[in-house]
Amino acid sequence: MEQTYQYAWIIPFVPLLVPMLIGAGLLIFPTVTKNLRRMWSFQSVLLLSIVMAFSIYLSIQQINRGSIYQYVWSWIINNDFSFEFGYLIDPLTSIMSILITTVGIMVLIYSDNYMAHDQGYLRFFTYMSFFCAAMLGLVTSSNFIQIYIFWELVGLCSYLLIGFWFTRPGAANACEKAFVTNRVGDFGLLLGILGFYWITGSFEFRELFQILNNLISSKEVNLLFVTLCAALLFVGAIAKSAQFPLHVWLPDAMEGPTPISALIHAATLVAAGIFLVARLLPLFLVIPYIMYFISLIGIITVLLGATLALAQQDIKRGLAYSTMSQLGYMMLALGMGSYRSALFHLITHAYSKALLFLAAGSVIHSMETIIGYSPEKSQNMVIMGGLTKHVPITKGAFLLGTLSLCGIPPLACFWSKDEILNDSWLYSPIFALIAWGTVGLTAFYMFRIYLMTFEGHLNVGFQNYSGKKNNPPDSMSLWGKKGSKPINKNFRFFTIDEKGENLTKFSYTSDPFESENTMLFPQILLCFVTFVIGFLGIPKELGFNLDILTQWLHPAIYLLHHTNSTDLAEFLKHTVISVGIAYCGIFLAFLLYKPTYSSFKSFLFINSFHQKSLKRVIRDKIVFVIYDWAYNRAYIDTFYKNFFVCQVRRFSQIIRCFDLRIIDQIFNCFAFLSFIASEGIKYLGYARIPFYLFFYFFFVSIFIFLFYKN
Repeated sequence: MEQTYQYAWIIPFVPLLVPMLIGAGLLIFPTVTKNLRRMWSFQSVLLLSIVMAFSIYLSIQQINRGSIYQYVWSWIINNDFSFEFGYLIDPLTSIMSILITTVGIMVLIYSDNYMAHDQGYLRFFTYMSFFCAAMLGLVTSSNFIQIYIFWELVGLCSYLLIGFWFTRPGAANACEKAFVTNRVGDFGLLLGILGFYWITGSFEFRELFQILNNLISSKEVNLLFVTLCAALLFVGAIAKSAQFPLHVWLPDAMEGPTPISALIHAATLVAAGIFLVARLLPLFLVIPYIMYFISLIGIITVLLGATLALAQQDIKRGLAYSTMSQLGYMMLALGMGSYRSALFHLITHAYSKALLFLAAGSVIHSMETIIGYSPEKSQNMVIMGGLTKHVPITKGAFLLGTLSLCGIPPLACFWSKDEILNDSWLYSPIFALIAWGTVGLTAFYMFRIYLMTFEGHLNVGFQNYSGKKNNPPDSMSLWGKKGSKPINKNFRFFTIDEKGENLTKFSYTSDPFESENTMLFPQILLCFVTFVIGFLGIPKELGFNLDILTQWLHPAIYLLHHTNSTDLAEFLKHTVISVGIAYCGIFLAFLLYKPTYSSFKSFLFINSFHQKSLKRVIRDKIVFVIYDWAYNRAYIDTFYKNFFVCQVRRFSQIIRCFDLRIIDQIFNCFAFLSFIASEGIKYLGYARIPFYLFFYFFFVSIFIFLFYKN
C-alpha cells in the first residue's frame, strides 16, 4: 500500500504533459501539430483518465483502511530554516482529485466538438490541461508554500481561460476584473501565511496545527493577532469562491467559452476556496470568532446569490449566481463545523452544476444557428423559448440538473442540502430561516431559467426582407402566444433589447437543432451521476447502511460534525418542509413564467418588452425596486466602480499631473541649465588642450585646498 502512495506525485504532473507536448510540437513541427489538432483532445482525456483511475484506487484503499499518507523531501536546508516539498494524500485530497478528473474528462470530451471550429483549439486544450494540473497540485499540497504557488497558478489559468476570446472587449474586461479581484484575496492569503509562520515557525499543516493549538492552550500567543491572521487566510477563500463581498468577478467570468464555465463552477476555481477552508478547518476550530465569521459570510452569500439570480437574462449569469449561492451553503456548513455536510454538498453540486452548464452550452450552440455567432444574444433567455422539440435530450438533462439543484428527492443535491439545512437549526435559528427560505428562491429562479429557455415558443418577432413588419398581435411570439408563425428562411427576425426600447435585427440561418453526440454523451453520463451520487451519503435514518462518505472521511473523524436527525420521523419532517418550500418556489415559477399564464407574466414583467409601460403605472411598487435591485446586481458593482475604480483613476490623474508639471519640470530645468552651461564653456575653450588642462588643475587645486583646510 505504501508503495502505491509513493507514486501519488504523478497526480498533478501527468496532465501537464499535454501543454508540454503541444508546445514542443508547435515549436518543432508547427504545421503537423496544427493539422492534427483534434488528436490532442484524445491525449488530454487519456492522461486525465489515468489520473482519475489512480485517484479512485487510492480512495478505495482509504475507505478500506482509513489511512493518511504524507511524503516530503527537503528542498532548502539552513541552520535555522528547513523548507520541504511534498504531497499529502488524505480523504479531502482524494475527493477533490476525483471531482477534478471526472468533471474535467466530461468537459474535455464536450469541448472537442464545442471548440472544433475555433482557431484557438490547441490553445484551449493547453490551458485546460494546465488548469487541471494546477488544481491537482493545489489539492495534493502538504504545506502553505505549495498551496500558495499552485493557488497563483490556478488564478493564472483562470485569467487565461476567462479571457480566452481576448479580442472581444467583454472577455478582456472580464479576465482583468477576475484577476484584480482575486489579487485582493491572494494578498490577504499571503499575509495570513506569513503571519502564521511568524507565530509557529512552520509551513507544514500538521506541525503548524499542533504548535498553534499548544500556544493557544498555554495562552502564549496574542489571540487578536491569531484571529487577524486567520481572517486574512479566509480572505483568499472569499475571493476564489466568490463569496460576498469579492463575488463581483464571477458573473462576468461567463465571457469565456461554456466548457470553461462548467469546469470553473463545478470542480476547480471556485471549489479551491472551499477546499482551502476545509484544509484549514483544524486551525479555524481553535480560534474564537473566526468560525462565526465564516458562517456569517456564507449565509450572506447564500441569500445574495439567490436574489441576484432572480432577474438575470443571461442564462450563464443566472447559473453563475446559482453557483455563488450554493458555495455559500458550503461555506455556511464549514463555519458551523459541519465538515461532512460541506464536502458532501461540494460533491453533489459539482456534478449537478457541470450538467447544467454543459446543457446551457448546448442551448447556446443551438441558438447560434439562428442568430449567428453573437454571445450577447445567444445567451439571452429573453429570445429563447420553445426549444423542447428542437433539443429534447438537452432539455431533459437541464431539467434533471434543475431538479437536483432545487433539492428534489432522490436527486443528488437533496441529500447534501438537507443535511446543511438541518444542521443550521441547531447552530442559529436566524441562519436557518434564511437558508430554508433560500431553498424556495433557488427553486424559483432555476425553474424561471428552465421555463424561459425551453417552454413556449421562440421569443422573437418576424420581418420580411423588404423591411415590412409582419407582426400582428397573434403572430408575435414574444410571450409565447398561440398562433405564432414558424420561422423560415423568408423572414428576418427581431427582438426587444434589454431596455425594451429598440428592436435589434438578426439574420436567420436555420432552425435550432440538437448538439452532436460528443456533446450529448457527457450530459447523459452526468445525468446518471447526478441521480446516483447522492446515495454516497444517504443517512442511516432510512435503514440503509450506505453511508460511504462517513467511512471515506473516517481518518478525519475529528472534524466530523454530523448533527442530522437521529430517527426516521424527524428526518421525514425536515424533508417534507424543505421539499415543500422547494415545490412552492417551483409552483410560483410555473405560475409566473409558464406561457399560458400571460396575465401573471405581465404583472411580473418577465420580458422587458412591457417593463417601460408598467413602470408608468406601478412605478412605486416594491416589485420593481426588487427587480431593479437584482437586475443591477444589488448596485455593488456600481459602488465599487464609483468608490474604488473612479477614485483610483482620479488619484492617478493627480499623480500624473504632479509628475508632468512638477517632477518633469524640475528635471527639465536642470537639463536646461546644463545645456546653457555647456554652451558657455564650449565657447571659452576653443578646443585647446592646454586650456582644458589649466581648468582641470585649477579646480583640482581648489578641491585639495578645501579638503586639507577642513
